[in-house]
Amino acid sequence: MAYQPTILVATWDDGLFVVSNDGRTQEIANQPVRGLAPDGRGGAIAVVGQHSLRRRAASGEWVTVAESELDLSCCVTVRDTIYVGTDDARMLRLSPAGGMLDPLEGFDRVAGRETWFAGSAIVNGQRVGPPLGIRSVAANANGSALFANVHVGGIPRSLDGGRTWEPTIDIHSDVHEVRGHPADADIVAAASAVGLCMSRDAGATWSIEHAGLHAPHCSAVAFSGDDILVSAAKDPFAAEGRVYRRSIRRDGELVAVEDGLPAWTEGKVDTGCIASNGSMIAVADRGGNLYLSTEFGRGWSLIDRGLPAPSGVLIC
Repeated sequence: MAYQPTILVATWDDGLFVVSNDGRTQEIANQPVRGLAPDGRGGAIAVVGQHSLRRRAASGEWVTVAESELDLSCCVTVRDTIYVGTDDARMLRLSPAGGMLDPLEGFDRVAGRETWFAGSAIVNGQRVGPPLGIRSVAANANGSALFANVHVGGIPRSLDGGRTWEPTIDIHSDVHEVRGHPADADIVAAASAVGLCMSRDAGATWSIEHAGLHAPHCSAVAFSGDDILVSAAKDPFAAEGRVYRRSIRRDGELVAVEDGLPAWTEGKVDTGCIASNGSMIAVADRGGNLYLSTEFGRGWSLIDRGLPAPSGVLIC
């Protein structure tokens, strides 16, 4: 591959890795990094060590934006505002003056909140899996709608900058990631335990598709041009997974991605681990393999392997 963009790979336990034509370098070693997202200025934001929201400039310099006593889980920049989700299912917003994460009290009053539950399970006599929390946050293309993916609690939506919230999808869909289309404000997609969820009215209503998937349990979703990419696996702990694509057209069908991407990934491709930027798409699987396409997913190369378990990827 002649050209390779710079790709950031956040990991659950060992910081962040920068993969480029110059090879691989490590930043923020020995700390968990999650919620990796664009900052709207050509850099990135992420949660570091659970309690710190930090910004990475395009030059690679990290600065602390805010800190919190709460366990932070994910973040998104909407216009000039940063919203942050927590592991105890709260939503926060960076104060206009910076340095403080203010709670969005309207989120605590969303209808149906009392029915939310933790997405953990008993495996070999031990409880594993995440607590009840915000797994991903997103906005639609023009920033008029904000979405908080609660695991497990559906996708509450705000149309007034986070002041008030309303439920939008059956919580038993068990959503794992939500994303807004980068150009069409009406189109939103979500990866869930029952398949690919799509909305064509900015999240007001949803349809669910699983025809074409080898299994309905989906973990990651992203847009690339006029396509949606979604990852699927038999269950959260599956030894292999697969990535599929679907046109955003109403008559689109889910088909497996090929053209150099393995038919089966090493473990599933988890939340946050499909990233796109223009014609480029990056995919990282649980086994630490990083794949890149520079042609809207019509050709793939393995560009790195042996990375620690990834929590997210971002193409700079």
